[in-house]
Amino acid sequence: MSLDFAVRIVLPWRPAPSRLDAFDRVVAWYRTQFPEVPLLTVDSGDEPFVLAACRNRTMAAAAPDEVVVIGDADTIPEADALRAAIRAARTSDRVQLPYTEYRWLGRAGSAQFAEGVPLARCDHELVIGACSGVYVATPRTWAAHGGQDERFRGWGFEDAAWNLAHETLLGGPPERHEGRVYALYHVGETRAGEQYEANAARMERYRAAAGDRRAMAQLVGLSVPAGPAEGVGVEESVA
Repeated sequence: MSLDFAVRIVLPWRPAPSRLDAFDRVVAWYRTQFPEVPLLTVDSGDEPFVLAACRNRTMAAAAPDEVVVIGDADTIPEADALRAAIRAARTSDRVQLPYTEYRWLGRAGSAQFAEGVPLARCDHELVIGACSGVYVATPRTWAAHGGQDERFRGWGFEDAAWNLAHETLLGGPPERHEGRVYALYHVGETRAGEQYEANAARMERYRAAAGDRRAMAQLVGLSVPAGPAEGVGVEESVA
């Protein structure tokens, strides 16, 4: 892909035994398909790991009009769809999602992929309504709707809440590009307990604010119209 504008790819990442294989395969895919684009990882240092914080710091570390791909460390997109999303993100006022179909490969499908079966032919489950996996946007667009809420700590709900904020504050859902993403297997995180319940309660506040631009802006900490986000990021080059 020949580019005459700045692009970076960043994977939020903290090593965990069951995630290493998927991470290595995702890194290999990006290096093969986009060798000319810098590939970095980011960890905000929060305990527990906070994906929203990693994503926000990634955007804050880039120039306002640089195109940034934030990919989950277990998720592989399709190259043509990602290229289309990168081109669109340069001028769009919405976040780009490089897929219309989200496939979770699970243990069986991931094993098939490891054995050399093409991703499109691996066993999978469709995840209906998915809005995460790979985001493509400029920091300017990310800031315009407040980024992602770092008060969702641990695992659960930050993506769905972000999607509601995007639709409410930017006037529509993220723009999608025809294609698939493939989520590889790893041991799932615990989605229970006090913090998970706190996340669920916060999600209810997003549902209540959906469609109300003023209420949503107040919830995410923006004035109306939405203003810029603040923050700094720590990124590392993928060795």
